[in-house]
Amino acid sequence: MQRLAEPICPAENREPKADGRCLFFIQKRITTIGCRPSAIGRAAASLMLILLSQPAWAWQAPTRELEEAEEQAFKRAVSQVAPSLVRIETVGGLDQVQNFLLGNGPTTGVIVSADGFVISSSFNFLSKPASILVTTTDGRRMAAKVVANDTLRMLTLLKVEAEGLVPARAAAKESIKVGQWAIAVGRALDPNAPNASVGIVSAVNRIWGKAIQTDAKVSPVNYGGALVDVEGTVQGVLVPLSPQDNSPVAGVEWYDSGIGFAIPLVDVLATLDRLKQGKDLRPGLAGFTFASADLYGGDTKVDRVRYDSPMYRAGFKDGDAILELDGNKVTRPAQVRHVLGSKIEGDKLAISIKRGDETKQAELTLVGELPPFEAGFLGMLPTREKIGSGQSGVGVRFVYPESPAAKIGLKPRDRIIKFRDQSITSAAQLIDQVSRVRPTEKAIVVIRRDGKEQSLETTLVGYPADLPKDLPTSAIEAVAEADAKSEKPRTGRFGEEVADSKNAWWAFVPEGYNPAYGYSLLVWLHPAGDTLEATVYDSWKTEAERRGIILLGLKAANIGSGWQANEADFVHETVVAFQKKYSIDASRIVLHGYDKSGPFATHLAFKHRDLFRGLLLAAGAVSERPPENLPEYRLQFQLVCGSKDPAHAILERTANSLRAIKYPANFTSLSDLEHRYPNAEGVDAMARWIDSLDRL
Repeated sequence: MQRLAEPICPAENREPKADGRCLFFIQKRITTIGCRPSAIGRAAASLMLILLSQPAWAWQAPTRELEEAEEQAFKRAVSQVAPSLVRIETVGGLDQVQNFLLGNGPTTGVIVSADGFVISSSFNFLSKPASILVTTTDGRRMAAKVVANDTLRMLTLLKVEAEGLVPARAAAKESIKVGQWAIAVGRALDPNAPNASVGIVSAVNRIWGKAIQTDAKVSPVNYGGALVDVEGTVQGVLVPLSPQDNSPVAGVEWYDSGIGFAIPLVDVLATLDRLKQGKDLRPGLAGFTFASADLYGGDTKVDRVRYDSPMYRAGFKDGDAILELDGNKVTRPAQVRHVLGSKIEGDKLAISIKRGDETKQAELTLVGELPPFEAGFLGMLPTREKIGSGQSGVGVRFVYPESPAAKIGLKPRDRIIKFRDQSITSAAQLIDQVSRVRPTEKAIVVIRRDGKEQSLETTLVGYPADLPKDLPTSAIEAVAEADAKSEKPRTGRFGEEVADSKNAWWAFVPEGYNPAYGYSLLVWLHPAGDTLEATVYDSWKTEAERRGIILLGLKAANIGSGWQANEADFVHETVVAFQKKYSIDASRIVLHGYDKSGPFATHLAFKHRDLFRGLLLAAGAVSERPPENLPEYRLQFQLVCGSKDPAHAILERTANSLRAIKYPANFTSLSDLEHRYPNAEGVDAMARWIDSLDRL
């Protein structure tokens, strides 16, 4: 709601109405629309009496007295909350997280109990500092320790050894209204005085029901500070948040933009005892995904119920439709997410679902972690067929030795026409159906061989760590003569600079490119100092032609210093543009980094899991903690390193760690190779891995 620019009463030569309509305007200028009269300070009340004795023309626009009263109200509010704010300084730690450079200046915290507990934004401690120092308004400077984190709301609880501190007063949730004055207050810029920025409450129940939104400017120095009303009571604790992302740095890019967020202090206090016990609070999980990816237009039909989740234990199944959550009727995924958005581990959730003509209810206890998702492995590669060929089922191109497929006698040129009683029409559908069966579980496969159908039962296993040593290529037919005369996308080696940017790219598209087939896309991200364009092109040209791989090499704006976080959009947009121009199999889009481009490649692969299906790192480690392996994001890893490379042991351990959390991960060790780009043996292994990303 915008602030009123003109008085409610018209500009007429008459006295203000006694019904309070003009008085309402004055009250808004002093406090907010909807505030209680008690919120108005004594000075403002006196001013109102003066103004009411004046003719209407005298208050057509705000007077100096009114502006001064408003200023005094803000100052009073800041002074009221100031004793409850502390200055926080961190010493040591990391310089950056997820390619985001971290500052090392002071920040803010809010006192939540007299015996030394302080709440602040988790952003302030991403650097994992060696020590944390807290300074109170009376000048005491004390060491603090981290007690626990609230990972749903991105808050951290600190403890200092002190008594007699002044806890912040929390505003009741129902008193926080859209259009109210909201003052963002921190204690970072001046050790002796708070800093403040004035705005309004823009919205409530934002970021899926857990935050207040304000247009007051909120800089990183204010993260962990207080959003207060004109009475000096704390509406919330300022944190960076984003509705699209829940990473530790999500929303930081909006600082001072007029889009700021605060977690209601009453919600913080409601879980304070759990945090004091040293227990991290995690988002509450029910354990299901939706069939529709459209949050606002899709329905609430469940695509998957995760194994051993609260939904699974309550007896719910794939295909159920959610009707109600906690008594709220829901018809869209966004409504479901809004209810779940403020839930933490251990919270209860009442749920009602529909299955056919039957309705079922249950009460779930939400958990903070689900068993890692692990897809079952049948042990075959699908035939690469012409798009829209019209053939029923999926052809078998290759059978992995000793796999479940091999044990039931599956052979190349067989066609799988049913899996788990589902008719199969595409490789993507078959991959999806196989992924719904866990390792050790059985499944029925119906195949057609020589015109006859056979029904076979198999027990699936986990994904293998090793590559097949001999993987035949999949033939791509030449373009028909009639099609060859028509205009086709550019092939061969070519490149282009990006308009209004220092970025550029180069590409190689096999000369025999046939848009009737799906190609792999290998996205090359060079290390700092050298694009290695000639090396990569020469190494990959033959394999690209043999295995149907399009090469896309991207160039950083500053080749010498390498990739920066703000170049992520350039990479994403260029890949999407190539995906639209060429026929690319969505299951075989791979990010390839080497040496120091590994961290940037890792960041992109985890940020855009909806686009990238493989992360290929040569002599470069996975630099971030991998997100949870999810069925809707089929991501696979290959790490390649010379046996004499100092990074060899680290990469091997990383591959083992990825497999431990159920990601398909391959580690390829190249004999007698030191720290350099992989040799012909390594490129062959990488090409075979890319060519098998659609394995199932």
